[in-house]
Amino acid sequence: MSEISAATTIFTREIVPVLRNPFGLLFTIAQPLVFLLLFGPLLTDVPGTGDESPWQWFVPGILVMTGLFATAGAGYAVQTELSGGSMERILVTPVSRASILTGKTMKEVFSLLVQAVMIVLVAIPFGFRLYPLEVLAGLALLSLTGIGLGSLAIALAVVMRKQQEAFWAAHQFFLFPLVLLSGVLLPVDQAPGWLETASRLNPLTYLVEAERALFAGEFLHSSVLWGTIGAGVTAVIGLVVGTRTMRTATL
Repeated sequence: MSEISAATTIFTREIVPVLRNPFGLLFTIAQPLVFLLLFGPLLTDVPGTGDESPWQWFVPGILVMTGLFATAGAGYAVQTELSGGSMERILVTPVSRASILTGKTMKEVFSLLVQAVMIVLVAIPFGFRLYPLEVLAGLALLSLTGIGLGSLAIALAVVMRKQQEAFWAAHQFFLFPLVLLSGVLLPVDQAPGWLETASRLNPLTYLVEAERALFAGEFLHSSVLWGTIGAGVTAVIGLVVGTRTMRTATL
């Protein structure tokens, strides 16, 4: 069995339950919609949100935040399988651990794309302007980042497989500072100097800026290049770390 067909088999195994019961996927969109509908209108006339509708500035940030939490859910799924014993049954099959990692990560990316499309559609009636080609590029960039983040979440879950509480503590410890420092909710260019410096050290900041440029129709903006580089590096690091962790760990 080739790596591609093996990863496809794992992806199919993971996605079929979601398609049979899509209400769980719909429920996961509740949190970003709350931010979108209750926080977005507060950004009108806020400095740093651009000259267009605040939705052009806010929606890309919400998509990145959704991607961060959604793909990190891959780690939770692996923790559940480890505690239930189903992961051991997968590992005794001829499927390589790299294919297992890829298939599971792609399932989370698929779910992320569904959520992202729904968020964009909900935002359109509120004044969000759609640039189709640039939005597609933004979703591709989001998917690339999701592959890396999902792989890292799976690696963390495997390493901390016997410490579920510690896994969630570490998960939240890394996640929330990344979200807040990336300027997802409020522009950081108006923040104190030390906070803005910390934001520039956050790799997620460059993804957020790239997404905002793309969703504003600025495909050739310099931030798109830096965001693409950051997303690519995240994907490579995630896949390398995730694959090595899956191969060397004794489950």
